[in-house]
Amino acid sequence: MKRWILWTICLSVGVCFVILLYLQARYAWSMMSIRREQFNENVFRSLDAASRDLERSETMAYLRDVVSIYADTLDTYSSSYSMDITMTGMKSFQRRIRNAYIYEREVLDEVILRVMYASSNQLFEDRINKDFLRQSIHRALRDNGITLPFHYRIYDTNGVEVFRCPDYETEGEEYSYSQTLFRSDPTTGMGVVCVHFPSLNRYVLEVANMIYLALLFTVILFVTFMITVYLVARQKKLSELKKDFISNMTHEFKTPISTISIAAQMMSDTNLPKSPETYERLGGVISSETKRLRYQVEKVLQMSLYEDGNMALKKQVLNANELIEGVVETFSLKVVQNGGEVNTRLDALNPNVEVDEMHFTNIIFNLMDNAVKYKKEDVPLTLEIATWNKGDDFCIQITDNGLGIRKDDLKRVFDKFYRVHTGNTHNVKGFGLGLAYVKKMVQLHSGTIKATSEFGKGTKFLIVLPIAKS
Repeated sequence: MKRWILWTICLSVGVCFVILLYLQARYAWSMMSIRREQFNENVFRSLDAASRDLERSETMAYLRDVVSIYADTLDTYSSSYSMDITMTGMKSFQRRIRNAYIYEREVLDEVILRVMYASSNQLFEDRINKDFLRQSIHRALRDNGITLPFHYRIYDTNGVEVFRCPDYETEGEEYSYSQTLFRSDPTTGMGVVCVHFPSLNRYVLEVANMIYLALLFTVILFVTFMITVYLVARQKKLSELKKDFISNMTHEFKTPISTISIAAQMMSDTNLPKSPETYERLGGVISSETKRLRYQVEKVLQMSLYEDGNMALKKQVLNANELIEGVVETFSLKVVQNGGEVNTRLDALNPNVEVDEMHFTNIIFNLMDNAVKYKKEDVPLTLEIATWNKGDDFCIQITDNGLGIRKDDLKRVFDKFYRVHTGNTHNVKGFGLGLAYVKKMVQLHSGTIKATSEFGKGTKFLIVLPIAKS
């Protein structure tokens, strides 16, 4: 699959997920808004009913007092109505009804006057039946389907608080509901009750719980998709690296095998004159190419053992400066043959480190060999190895003036099978395992390695290992 196709699919799916998340969030917000509006309407309806109950209760109290005064007279009128209908005829009945109506109207006017007089001569806080008001609010809320706990305060017409419920809590009071009390009275006799619900926000959010769950699963699905795409892309890249590895491995093994085959044919060809010098030279070629082939195989096996977790290091306290000098002495001939030079500055005063001798020397050898592979064609190679102490650490720096490494490649130089190409696939020999092996070995020795480079000017590798404790 081409990269642009993969990116197009990822972008399309990503846009779809974003739109889906937006729609779900919009729907959740709409549901919460509708639930809050319904709640507000029910609360206002309940407070209105509670306010009317309070006014009706006060009126009924006064009405009972007034009616008791005129109760006997009203009973007389009531009993005479039925008697007149049967005994004196319709005209007399109509006259008595009119007289009763006039009398009852006077009684009603008397009730209204008494209520207005009584309320105007009472303090607002004395008119409030707190228990009755609380019960009325609770009953009205329950009738409208609201069972949330609530708290309330009562203010007079001047805004002075005259009462608050005993268990009053401030949580949620920033969003409270107000209702005027005694609305039929003059302004001075009115008051306000303010009610708030501490658990209102949780109540409103309950409607969106399922939507939030859907949002969560959508996000999980999106993240899973992105991880899957990343793994597919990584697997594709790994497949390409392995393909390149196999191609380079074939090339690396083919050369020494061909050389050994030619030397063996020459030794077995009876038509060719042979001398001790010829046998010695052919034997040397076979031995050299065999060592080269064994080294390549050993490098692959070492990485395989590390991946399987079967690699065992034989650590011992050694003088790192002496080990480096030995590698430089062996490797300098190869550098000189390529027109270069090796300089050493082994300034570490305490070079004792606990390492596996074979793997430590392989680390230095691989880094120096890497410098030779990536040297400039028209510039003599200058390779410098320096050591020093920094606190409780032993530092090794290997610097070259080769081709250098681009910034994008520098991030991946320690990846397995990765090789920095310079144009031709096989112009730089190797499997892409050298620096990966170096990093693994440094980490197994409790150290760190860092590469810095400027393309066209050279590369530096800095290794830091802990000094062996005496």
